[in-house]
Amino acid sequence: MQLLIREGTLQDLPFLRQMLFEAAYWRPDVHRPALQEGLSQPEIAKLLADWGREGDTAVIAETVMSQSVGAAWYRYWTDDNHSYGYVSADIPELGIAVCLDWRRRGVGNTLLSALKQQACQQGVESLSLSVEKDNPAHNLYLQHRFRPIEQVGNAWTMVAPTGIGIE
Repeated sequence: MQLLIREGTLQDLPFLRQMLFEAAYWRPDVHRPALQEGLSQPEIAKLLADWGREGDTAVIAETVMSQSVGAAWYRYWTDDNHSYGYVSADIPELGIAVCLDWRRRGVGNTLLSALKQQACQQGVESLSLSVEKDNPAHNLYLQHRFRPIEQVGNAWTMVAPTGIGIE
């Protein structure tokens, strides 16, 4: 399987919204709301609100036929306005999702590697995230050196270095 990983643009916002939905409603055995209903939930709606502000960064995985199959992104938050994996204003929080038919093929691994490389090139030292303990992506994050720093309910807040200063 050959994938192209490219930098996301504002034109990718509709696809990022689809991927946010996939990330938020990842459980295959739980009923999922319709896309617009799911994305309208306040805690989810804010995650991509005003996308394109300073520091917002995304990478998109595409097939050789230019079909988008996954995305990874990060953005900065503040003490007053943040998401579940917030650690501090100088550590952006990442989101990642892969289309259902493309899961378990290495797309997430490729996206996460590309996003961490992008972050490193931009001078970002660490990334944070929140993941539920039973989410299969938890193992992917451990492979990418994310380490739990706090447990909130059934989820871990995790942080990993991007590669700056790592030999």
